[in-house]
Amino acid sequence: MMPTTTEDRTTVTATSSSHGALGPGPGRGLLFGVPAALAALALGACGTPAGNQTAAPASGPTPFAWFRPGPAPAGWQPLALPDTTAVLAIPPDAAPVPGDPGSVSATVTAPDGDLQIYLNATPQQGDESLANWPEFRLAHLRGENAASARRLQYRAGMGFRGGTGSCVEDTYVTRIGAHKYREIACLVAGTRGSSVLVVATPADSWDRFSPVLQQAVDAYAPE
Repeated sequence: MMPTTTEDRTTVTATSSSHGALGPGPGRGLLFGVPAALAALALGACGTPAGNQTAAPASGPTPFAWFRPGPAPAGWQPLALPDTTAVLAIPPDAAPVPGDPGSVSATVTAPDGDLQIYLNATPQQGDESLANWPEFRLAHLRGENAASARRLQYRAGMGFRGGTGSCVEDTYVTRIGAHKYREIACLVAGTRGSSVLVVATPADSWDRFSPVLQQAVDAYAPE
């Protein structure tokens, strides 16, 4: 299995990442292994209550201007949430991994096992709403596994296939190891309920993997 690159957002090439599961560390580039990284990312993916705060949109260029909802590229695999509220699409080089009950997750890893991309969908579980989502998300990160979290952009009223969503792009630094991630996290409401989509990569891999993360957001389908 080869890692996805930004040269072709739907295919794979023979390059590897020098970034570990939670950023640079000793030995093979990991402070600790991929299972621990997945645990940290899974904490960030769930939708437990973290306060009911609101935020106003930032001025300037349209956030998430790349957003073009549509079917997943050829070769991508659908992962349906067990409660049938949404379908997560994952690229051909991603592998499903175990997660919390009721959620679906997948990762893309380098040939040496280093974690490159994390994708997760989880049914709504807390007090998050389309109106309070940006501040809720950052508060949730800070309350779980992040020493700090910073919003980069967000957008409300995004027309997903079959529903409406609010998305935030942010960076956060883990409490353990001070490793930095960058993610897109969306709360998406469909006819059967709401769900949370999280796609993430090490922050210094963003330029390389963000096109793949964006495609996963484009293809996310609430039901």
